[in-house]
Amino acid sequence: MSPHLIIWPLFVQMLLSLLIYIPLLQRKKAATKAKQVDLKRAALEAEAWPSPVQQVNNNIRNQFETPIIFYMLGLIALHLNAVSVLFLTLAWVYVASRLAHAWIHITSNFVPLRMKLFALGMATLLVMMILLALQVGPAG
Repeated sequence: MSPHLIIWPLFVQMLLSLLIYIPLLQRKKAATKAKQVDLKRAALEAEAWPSPVQQVNNNIRNQFETPIIFYMLGLIALHLNAVSVLFLTLAWVYVASRLAHAWIHITSNFVPLRMKLFALGMATLLVMMILLALQVGPAG
């Protein structure tokens, strides 16, 4: 198996991070058109926007939290030629959990399901980290 296959789940996660800006812009445009926001205040305070905008904005922030660990694990695994079938599968599980989490977050925002998806992603990252650490070993 080519270790370069790890690039694909990394790219999909990056694409998700960028695509979330589309509903953000749509919701900001709708809120502005409906005069639901004080633009002077919103320039400095995210809380000035109505809830639907904040909902997507919060998800965008999420895309720059645990995914950073995911990117690092993927790049380290690629650099060390430590991408196994299991590691790649876990990478796709993580990305699937992030896609589902983002969808729930910007639509129904059903917190119990969001929390389960977040926990799945975190557990996946932990297993990926352990696998990578075992590959490297104590002496590196």
